Amino acid sequence: MMNEPINKNLCHQFSVLLSYPVSGLQNTAIMCRDSLARISPDAACQLHEFIDFVDTADRAQIEEIYTSTFDLQPVCHPYVGYQLCGENQKRAMFLMKMQQIYRHYDYTPGNELPDHLCEILRFISRTNAPDCCQELIDDGVLPALEKIIQAIENDDHPYKRLLMTLQCFLSESRTENGALL
Repeated sequence: MMNEPINKNLCHQFSVLLSYPVSGLQNTAIMCRDSLARISPDAACQLHEFIDFVDTADRAQIEEIYTSTFDLQPVCHPYVGYQLCGENQKRAMFLMKMQQIYRHYDYTPGNELPDHLCEILRFISRTNAPDCCQELIDDGVLPALEKIIQAIENDDHPYKRLLMTLQCFLSESRTENGALL
């Protein structure tokens, strides 16, 4: 059986790794890999390439690759609602539903829109609502991850590898334990 605090901690670490790059990114990536190694060796192996990238690139390069990937390519925007619905009324409804969920569980989101992948991962890491979290993962996060991963053409792209690591972790957690948290 998987350890609940590790899963919550891993979701938080992934939210940091997939946010706009800040100092300490390499340490977070290493902690994430070490935690993953205990519960999902396949996912941990995939994270090595991202760690190598963060280790060899300077901060400006990391920021440039992050921005060119997630901010300048609409097909890769890290917004779950956008990935599932496009930019239309359905996404607006999705955003409103996310706000309702956050309010219901007394979660105060950060500066991102409620459907941002990192915001959803932070919510999962901070709430004690396993059914709600699993539904968000199964019906939102995993399908959105699949679309973003497919949109990044370069298989060696560091953020594609990071997204694949998250996908592997969430998928393995689901199949091994029946629920992430």
